[in-house]
Amino acid sequence: MSKPSVYGFTQEQLIEWLQPHGHKKFRAQQVWDWLYRKRVTTFAEMTDVNPACIALLEEHYAISTLEEHTKQVSADGTVKFLFRLSDGNLIETVLMRHKFGLSVCVTTQVGCNIGCSFCASGLLAKSRDLTSGEITEQIMKVQLYLDAAGQGERVSHIVVMGIGEPFDNYKHMSDFINTVKDHKGLAIGPRHITVSTSGLAGKIREFADSDLNTNLAVSLHAPNDELRTRIMKINKAIPIAKLMDAIDYYLEKTNRRITLEYILLKDVNDKVEHALELAELVGDRRDLVNVNLIPYNPVDEHSQYQRSTPEAIDAFYDVMKKQNVSCSVRLEHGADIDAACGQLRSKQIRKEA
Repeated sequence: MSKPSVYGFTQEQLIEWLQPHGHKKFRAQQVWDWLYRKRVTTFAEMTDVNPACIALLEEHYAISTLEEHTKQVSADGTVKFLFRLSDGNLIETVLMRHKFGLSVCVTTQVGCNIGCSFCASGLLAKSRDLTSGEITEQIMKVQLYLDAAGQGERVSHIVVMGIGEPFDNYKHMSDFINTVKDHKGLAIGPRHITVSTSGLAGKIREFADSDLNTNLAVSLHAPNDELRTRIMKINKAIPIAKLMDAIDYYLEKTNRRITLEYILLKDVNDKVEHALELAELVGDRRDLVNVNLIPYNPVDEHSQYQRSTPEAIDAFYDVMKKQNVSCSVRLEHGADIDAACGQLRSKQIRKEA
């Protein structure tokens, strides 16, 4: 049986695990510094840590549990990694370059059960959740890739938008966030971390009550129940009214801006009437809501959907602005590689089948 990732500990959990074994708090802090500041890849490199502590860690945990299977590099600098987990499953992680820094999109589950009809991530049903260590290690693998390039670059932003529904793996996602934002480790500020959900209303409320303090994005993709149910089956269980109630709770509790994500599908949800309906749905939440319009990356298995025309995207955007709704169009990254989330993974699995 393979050993779990040592990155699965938050610093407090590492302290609590080591203390009953006779190792004081400062020992855990030493290990933490070696992992996240010095970024060693073996326990043996922790030269000032007590040998008994090293032996204990090596007995129970591994530093590396992800193996790089494939790496695609785009002309725009985007890098898509396909990692093989210790159980043989494949996951995707993406490094993106922005004017504001380097962002990494992480995966939280092996497969996805949300079943959005346009999404490559849901082509294969969820087989399991990732551990917090497996999620954190995705960031560490990318940071080590940057370290090896020798340019002094660091991961500055994280988006939890890869394969899977993060709020369906809430505990491991929360531990991951607490690990990467730890000021004695990677020190990625919570305002530089965005978690995306398909709309699990109960978890949105729990997230509002937590001390994670990161940004929240909600995948809406349609302005009414009939259309949203057609493209996102989760809407049957959590219709828009229930979702917006949870969003209102979040806005009232946190006073934090929220992003509504809206993938534009040609002749499905991209018409002017849809834009007007969306603006009406946003309503008096305008001050705390931004609509992020996302040009669709076509997926072979979902050939019923195509990318909206540039004219339709511009028209939709114009309606939002005229209705005084804050709106942006997502910049594309990795258009010359398998850009859609889950696309590289599904292609590789078909190839290996």
